Amino acid sequence: MPVAPTVWAAYRGYATKRYTKAHEWISVENDVGTFGITDYAQKNLGDVVYIETPTVGDQLQAEDQAGVVESVKAASDIYSPVSGEVVEVNEALADEPSLINTSPESEGWLAKIKLSNTKELDALLDETTYKSFCSSSEEH
Repeated sequence: MPVAPTVWAAYRGYATKRYTKAHEWISVENDVGTFGITDYAQKNLGDVVYIETPTVGDQLQAEDQAGVVESVKAASDIYSPVSGEVVEVNEALADEPSLINTSPESEGWLAKIKLSNTKELDALLDETTYKSFCSSSEEH
């Protein structure tokens, strides 16, 4: 039985980036995923003024609340894209929540999670599908 490309790539050590319909991203290398909110999400939120991260050691299920982001316009929950244990949080966000705006899919990452089930990645969107999803959302 062939292994799904996403799982194969994750285990081979190559970063694999996936997206949720709730506008979170995850980049997986080996069995650890770094996740946060997408550029699309931060643009809709506006200037971020506060971020609440999960705690190292938290056990999260896919779609569990992993944090909260507050902007000048709104507050929004951030959901875990996959199940696993939080192994690191981005401490820089406490002092500089604006990293979510300036670098949402790089320096503005929320947390790192050790995946408990890499097959969950297959349910997430690839970049092309995610961009199409965002475009269709804007049309409605």
